[in-house]
Amino acid sequence: MGRARKLLIGIGTGVAVALAMLTRRHMPEEHARRGSVAAIGWAFLLSFGASVSLTVIYALGGQPQAEGAMLFVALGGLSVGLVLWSHLLMPQGIYVEERKLTFDEPEEMEEAEEAFVEGAEQIGRRSFLGKMLAAAVGALGIAFLFPIRSLGKAPGRALFQTAWKAGARAVTEDGLPVRAASLLENSVLTVFPEGHTDAADSQTLLIKTPPGVFHPRSGREDWSPDDIVGFSKICTHAGCPVGLYQAATSQLFCPCHQSVFSVPEGCKPINGPATRALPQLPLAIDGDGFVIAQSDFPEPVGPEFWNFGRH
Repeated sequence: MGRARKLLIGIGTGVAVALAMLTRRHMPEEHARRGSVAAIGWAFLLSFGASVSLTVIYALGGQPQAEGAMLFVALGGLSVGLVLWSHLLMPQGIYVEERKLTFDEPEEMEEAEEAFVEGAEQIGRRSFLGKMLAAAVGALGIAFLFPIRSLGKAPGRALFQTAWKAGARAVTEDGLPVRAASLLENSVLTVFPEGHTDAADSQTLLIKTPPGVFHPRSGREDWSPDDIVGFSKICTHAGCPVGLYQAATSQLFCPCHQSVFSVPEGCKPINGPATRALPQLPLAIDGDGFVIAQSDFPEPVGPEFWNFGRH
């Protein structure tokens, strides 16, 4: 699509230059110059109108085909206008004229006066074209600013935190709190923070590991009460749900790209494309015997992102 647009712009520019040069040959020089200024002005005006139309179309909800057409016309008008300006109004070639300090003949005085008047007229034309060019470029620039709102709100800290917080009970997708005593050895259960069962980034796997199998990292010895551990269910490779657990090897499997995580080693990836361990949720058991969180995950869940290292 990009090559086609460039080709069309090139063809249009070539045709415009050819027509302008052909017209110029059959017109007096002054008329040709005025015609050139008019052609350039119309090209810039067309670009300005297309840019305004692009802005209006986008503001009203947008339509890809119409937006593409207006963008093509806006850029094409600018291209044609600038090419015509450079070919028809800018000096071509090298001119050498001997400098005269005085004008001895009346004819030379008249020529100097005519050149001065003509120069003033040309400055006026250049000023007009400069304003038209500024309007066309400005309108196109404003049109380019509007799509910025389509980027949505800045994520802020949303990617660095989930709905888990200190004291939040772990509940099933039905909103039922989980008692630690109800978990059987090698059982796996997907849980959410109470009141946030719709928070996809907060889904966590509760695993009741056999005694002595899980080896907590230094400083996390109290994160797994009664051998119950909690890990983010979101794969650190591409964000797929890690929902397959093999009790015989105490390993979690991601069905999307076959990453394998070793639960005894803190869900460290041992196979597949994932390079980061599943974040561990610090757990505790409250006075009523329910599983609760000590805090949020200590690191962002899911795949890494552009400013991941700033957490």
